[in-house]
Amino acid sequence: MDEFVLLRDGGQLRVRRYRPEDREQIRDLLLRLSPESRTLRFHVGGAKVNERVIDAATTGHALVGEIAGRIVALASYVPLRRPGYAEMSIVVDDREHGRGIGTALFELLARDARREGIRSFLALVLASNISMLGMLQSLGFRIARRYDGGEVEVEVDLKPDAAYLERADERMHVAATASLTPLFRPRAVALVGASRQPGSIGGALFRNALAGGFSGPVFPVNPAATAVASVRAYPSVGALPDPVDLAVIAVPASAVLTVAKECLDVGVRALVVISAGFAEVGEEGRARQQELVDMCRRRGARLVGPNCLGVLVSSAGGVLNLTFAPTQPPRGPVAVASQSGALGIAILEEASRLGIGLSHFVSMGNKADVSSNDLIEWWEDDPATGLIVLYLESFGNPRRFARIARRVGRRKPIAVIKAGRSETGRRAAASHTAALAGSDIAADALFRQAGVIRCDTLDDLLGVTSLLANQPLPGGNRVGIVTNAGGLGILCADACEAAGLEVPPLSPETQAALRARLPAEAAVGNPVDIVASTGATGYADALRLVLDDPLIDAAIVLFVPPLVTRARDVERAVASVVTASNTKPVLASYVGIRGRADPEPEGPIVPRFAFPEAAARALGKVVGYANWLRRPAGAIPEFHDLDVATARRTIEQALAEHGTGWLDPIETATILTSFGIAIPAWAVAHTAEETAAAFRQFNRPVAVKLLSRSIIHKTDVGGVRLGIQSAEDAAAAFEAIRAELVARGQEHAMEGVVVQPMETGGVECLVGVVSDPVFGPLIGFGLGGVTAELMGDVQFQLHPLTDVDADELIARSKAAKLLAGYRGAPPADTAALTDLLLRVSRLVEELPEVVELDLNPVLVRERGLVALDSRLRVAPAVSPPLR
Repeated sequence: MDEFVLLRDGGQLRVRRYRPEDREQIRDLLLRLSPESRTLRFHVGGAKVNERVIDAATTGHALVGEIAGRIVALASYVPLRRPGYAEMSIVVDDREHGRGIGTALFELLARDARREGIRSFLALVLASNISMLGMLQSLGFRIARRYDGGEVEVEVDLKPDAAYLERADERMHVAATASLTPLFRPRAVALVGASRQPGSIGGALFRNALAGGFSGPVFPVNPAATAVASVRAYPSVGALPDPVDLAVIAVPASAVLTVAKECLDVGVRALVVISAGFAEVGEEGRARQQELVDMCRRRGARLVGPNCLGVLVSSAGGVLNLTFAPTQPPRGPVAVASQSGALGIAILEEASRLGIGLSHFVSMGNKADVSSNDLIEWWEDDPATGLIVLYLESFGNPRRFARIARRVGRRKPIAVIKAGRSETGRRAAASHTAALAGSDIAADALFRQAGVIRCDTLDDLLGVTSLLANQPLPGGNRVGIVTNAGGLGILCADACEAAGLEVPPLSPETQAALRARLPAEAAVGNPVDIVASTGATGYADALRLVLDDPLIDAAIVLFVPPLVTRARDVERAVASVVTASNTKPVLASYVGIRGRADPEPEGPIVPRFAFPEAAARALGKVVGYANWLRRPAGAIPEFHDLDVATARRTIEQALAEHGTGWLDPIETATILTSFGIAIPAWAVAHTAEETAAAFRQFNRPVAVKLLSRSIIHKTDVGGVRLGIQSAEDAAAAFEAIRAELVARGQEHAMEGVVVQPMETGGVECLVGVVSDPVFGPLIGFGLGGVTAELMGDVQFQLHPLTDVDADELIARSKAAKLLAGYRGAPPADTAALTDLLLRVSRLVEELPEVVELDLNPVLVRERGLVALDSRLRVAPAVSPPLR
């Protein structure tokens, strides 16, 4: 399948498998190489390009790189007799050096090789080939070099570890931002479909573009008009007097492909397609959209839309408003991307009403090319953007989103509405872990780990945005409430507690100072009820003292308008306090008063909320983000007692013999013990006599459990017998399990039984893995046992886990209280539990074929733990996209 890769300069490379009909183009590529390049490639001076050379260059797994239909690069590998190794080579057209083509081909070649079980590349490079050696060194993979005369054998470990992903993300950041420059910094813009009709989309687009004050030319293109809005119009993009970087297309869907080709033919590097009638309308539209995307990628252009509202870019030189929205918000630090055009219009309207200033607005529409990942990459370096707001309906590459968001979120907050919390379709669940996981749980885990602020409603999103854009981050979760209505203060305090905030008593010094300034009937604990008769000055005094209290991290001001005090006076008083000391965030709820918050001249905006509950929710989410910023980054530990080779052989053999499915207990135990995961002693029995013999082997009470690849929940079919006290009882347990299955018509599913010594004591927990088709492996932890699904306690984190992630996963579960020592019980060994979670994360890192793992129950004792029951399911590995 063809793939398009962004290059260092923003261009695009088409990568596909080599085909026999490419042979003449490969000959041309090799002939275009300079004599020096040919020597470096073939290690022989004056090397001839003959049939044998072309055969050698295209043998094995070969990829070609194309730009505008011309092959400019070739990369290939040939597996060696040594298992897991292959020899690779790359050649790039001399005229295309410096664009990152070799690096891009190597990454895709390595991905394909990993899918075929290749774990290392060997490259034989002349010592004088500085550029090739430098490229291999810069990839981020672990490499080893061996020198032999004038040649260097470079061994590249293809495992995409954290160091590699960091370097790959750096390369992607450079490429993505370069590719978006024509979209966000165009020198000239063409608007194809600009209309003289004021009520039309083309008319609104062009008039908004003119009204913004963009410093460059905006050319209206309309073959049926000589002028649009008193500006000379042109019949086609080809007739424009100047080169154009960006074209906005608002024509019928049937004409879009023709117009897009005309734009690309004259060198346009970015398209914004407003027109609907693409993937959102069915198969014909999907085909049209794919043709549009392919056309743009072959020509190295980026595409926003189709079926979108447009884009808006604010800068010191003016506003480039290429939307048909009726409202243009003020300039400010907030960048917004929305997958919904209608919601985008609502965001623009509300941002204007609330005084939230925007640096960018992008309506992604069908998100056929430019995605939220690309936009975050751009906004990371944009000095005008301090806060990123997203409305998402889907993820293209959530693992890349997580890495980008985690990096960018350290400098700029990211707030998101992710639609789909209530989806009813859920993947069929087999194990306890799978039944407790779902795609929205995966999205929650991603946002939490990456520090993304997730909001449930547009109202909450705007509240969080206003707070982050206008107030400092809180230093903690302690809130002071100032109100002129006691009941309102109580509602606010309840809402704060529900949002994870604390409303502590004020310090004695603060309470004394408040008593000296407020009426005698005022309450000065927290909330501070200044009573309805107190005017604006009393609000200012009370707020100033509350903010000065070292026990308070943020303040919420509540006001119900009585007859004696005007809301505008209170608003000015609050703003004056915030202006004088803007070190702690202040929020306000002027109940019963609508409209935007008007700041004092040069003063900050105090975010205003219709009701105190909304203010508390917004503050709670921002406190969560501030806590994430203070959280240690965590580390992924190294384990030196693993036997990965044995585990890998076990999985490869199981897949070869049985294909996708659940492993048997012997295979599962082999893999778990290879990763240092403690399991009890066990024996497999296929008859009643063997079951009795197994009891005698252990000579202590045992459990007898059904052995079956097809029956997952053994308890449901009477397949677990506990506390067996004698060999005779063990034999009877075997027969009882078999009889139960016969009665159910499932006797064919019984492969025997597993006999284990009884283990007692400790907290029953569940540790598991389920592989989400979009998000990848999720690692779960919670209360275990047969009631795990009923309790619904399991929490999830995305793989890979750091030590901090593992500790937080335990702390969020209800099991945490039991593990800490409940009602006099000794505390359990949470360090051993953290170690287990990290080993499970390492297991799925090393063995991507593991798609489901269930350790339930895990008995966590005062010292150590043991996984009593385990299930492991495998499938052929599919490498995730890295770009």
